[in-house]
Amino acid sequence: MKRALVLILSIIFTHKLLAQQRIIAECTITYNITASDSASVKMKAALKASSKTVYIKGNESRVNLVSPAFNQSVIYDKTSGEATILREFGSNKFITKFDNDKWLTENMQFEKIRVEPTNEHKTQLGYDCIKALLHLKDSSIYTIYYAPSIVPSVKEYEYLFKDVNGLVLSYEGLGTKGEKVIYTANKVNLSPVPISTFTIPNSGYRYLQ
Repeated sequence: MKRALVLILSIIFTHKLLAQQRIIAECTITYNITASDSASVKMKAALKASSKTVYIKGNESRVNLVSPAFNQSVIYDKTSGEATILREFGSNKFITKFDNDKWLTENMQFEKIRVEPTNEHKTQLGYDCIKALLHLKDSSIYTIYYAPSIVPSVKEYEYLFKDVNGLVLSYEGLGTKGEKVIYTANKVNLSPVPISTFTIPNSGYRYLQ
């Protein structure tokens, strides 16, 4: 009887949550990037001068990472499963294209992720966010805060988040030496995104396999 009651309450809560969810097909999210105290002064300064911007429009996404050392853009088409990475190092520009199979192979480490929501919440940019742990198959763990009330139409904009049922507004990653790198959204803009944002250049870049 007790199990049945718990199951009924769980179903009611799930239906209520889904009813409150909003799929957002047009948005721009900008993130500040910082490092944990264990990071070097040089690394902290570099990250402070860096930023991450996510653009979503329908089934397309673009993620721009701008830093003092390099710029990188990942353009993804959910319909075809194809992705393009643009990299700039000074005056040197490189482009790499992935078909669906190659993109899946590129992100194999993020398959079969177990999402473990916790009872911890915080308010960020006016959204109620749930703290969750992402357990990867290599035993590494990422900590995220996501807003279940809004779900991006392309959750794969960050392949790590494809199984998260909401918009991730902050998360912790790892630096090259194991330091924590914290991404914190400072703005969510729901205005239409120009289609030109997802245009892949035909020239000016050196093609890399």
